[in-house]
Amino acid sequence: MSARTEFVEVVTRGERRRRWTPEQKLRIVAEAMQPGVVAKEVARRAGIGTGLLYTWRREFLTAVAPASSSPRLPAVAVEAAAAVSPATASPPTSTEPASGTGGIEIALPGGAVLRVDAAVDEAALRRVLAALEER
Repeated sequence: MSARTEFVEVVTRGERRRRWTPEQKLRIVAEAMQPGVVAKEVARRAGIGTGLLYTWRREFLTAVAPASSSPRLPAVAVEAAAAVSPATASPPTSTEPASGTGGIEIALPGGAVLRVDAAVDEAALRRVLAALEER
């Protein structure tokens, strides 16, 4: 008879969990928020996952500008245009943005003009456009 031997495999972690100082996190987040920088590349260079980078970014942005407790509605102005036949209608133009900070003006097919500022909430704008489309 042969003696049976048992093998036990011990698996250990490759490395210890890293501790990041707030300064290190801020440096990585600031680098990722630069224009034209790809967050995935910044995360790879820092040796972290993109999910962790986005979590840190959300934490820092919340700490800098805490969200209000009530939902904020975007600044929206809708104007009805004079009755013009669709064949001769041209999109209205405006020389001033909605709030002076990078506004956008949207000329809708029915002749209505929608002006929003740069801080518009995308989800709220979609709801407004959907409601106007149903009219």
